Amino acid sequence: MYETSNRRQKIKLFIIIMVPILVTQVSMNLMNFFDTVMSGQSSAGDLAGVAIGSSLWVPILTAVNGVVLAITPIIAQLIGAKKKEDVPQVIQQGIYLSIALSFFILLIGSVVLDPILQLMSLEQDVHHIAKYYLVTLGTGIIPLFLFHTIRSFMDGLGQTRASMIIILISLPINAFLNYIFIFGKLGMPAFGGIGAGIATSVTYWIVSIISLYMIHRVAPFKTYRVFEVFVKPKLSYWVSQLKIGMPIGLAMFFETSIFSVVTIMMSNYDTNTIAAHQAAMNFAGLLYMLPLSVGMALTIAVGFEVGAKRFQDARSYTYLGIIGGIMIAVFIGIILFLFDGAVARLYHTNPEVIALTKQFILFAIFYQLADAIGAPIQGALRGYKDVNITLVLALVSYWIIGLPVGFLFANYTNLEAFGYWIGIIVGLSAGAIALLLRLLYVQRNVKQNKPVKGS
Repeated sequence: MYETSNRRQKIKLFIIIMVPILVTQVSMNLMNFFDTVMSGQSSAGDLAGVAIGSSLWVPILTAVNGVVLAITPIIAQLIGAKKKEDVPQVIQQGIYLSIALSFFILLIGSVVLDPILQLMSLEQDVHHIAKYYLVTLGTGIIPLFLFHTIRSFMDGLGQTRASMIIILISLPINAFLNYIFIFGKLGMPAFGGIGAGIATSVTYWIVSIISLYMIHRVAPFKTYRVFEVFVKPKLSYWVSQLKIGMPIGLAMFFETSIFSVVTIMMSNYDTNTIAAHQAAMNFAGLLYMLPLSVGMALTIAVGFEVGAKRFQDARSYTYLGIIGGIMIAVFIGIILFLFDGAVARLYHTNPEVIALTKQFILFAIFYQLADAIGAPIQGALRGYKDVNITLVLALVSYWIIGLPVGFLFANYTNLEAFGYWIGIIVGLSAGAIALLLRLLYVQRNVKQNKPVKGS
């Protein structure tokens, strides 16, 4: 990161930061995409099992990543304030916390996984695949969250290309391992959808090892000497990170977990409907990486400018990101409308599944338009370290507004499964409007040097 003096420089720097984040996020999501698509080529049961497993995994992943993401604005503001000497301890404590959270998730997962799957009344083969996809994926949780901690450090410095390179290296490895374990190649048994979990776990370990090497040996990260002097875990540092990270993580959990609840509610439909819903949701998740990347770039840019007390520049970056996100969403919506059939055929060859997926994709067009506004605003608010009200807004928008609306449309109209998507769209739209109002309030008070209530 560096100071800019005009709009052209800001646009250039923002693109330099955002594009590698976008490539990284899309590539990370492509691992889940490959898991789902390649499993679907095995059978509809494998597709449904992996898709359901993914829908349960993603909320947990995003929640913990939200906690880890707190490191990005912390580092960005430290660099903006020229406090480089504080960086190593922040990173080490973040690593300790990520490992502790990983063990906590593994413990909770061992207790609640079976009961949750039993609630869904799945067909026996789908239940088996979903369970052991998650079990095998769980063996890679520790290295995954370790990588995300290191990545947040890299991104906080504005060095977003580093994590992009790591993921681009790992993506073809993941696809190749999927091919081996799903379809039984090179002497391995054909695990079907469960093989996708094995492949992704191995990939997480590879990604973690590469990232550790980079911050220890590669410039500019090695100049921070993160591991030169080891410090003991300190609860005070954990608490300071959690004060920022927990609201971020819970807000992201409320947003993503609603999709898991919808999946549970849709388990009453047949396997083809579940498979089509999850295929469309999987692709929508891939599209979400666009506004999410804009939001993550805004966290870095806004955090840097806020740390340096350049509040007008922080405002300029914010609106630049929001406008860019909306333009991207409109373009993507047009592409989806024109090529819905091609997207549906990526996931399955069954004509009924393809037809249903195309209908779900139409709803995804409006879904991603709402996300294009909300996600960048969330990122900007994280740059201000304003996270507590965002948590409340997420809870109200998605769970108190979106989910009940979806339930009503699904059960009391002839829309059936599509009704849940209407609820999601309504929830996301309500959240985007509320976030915009919060952003305007924060910007006004920061500019006038007034306290921001609820931060």
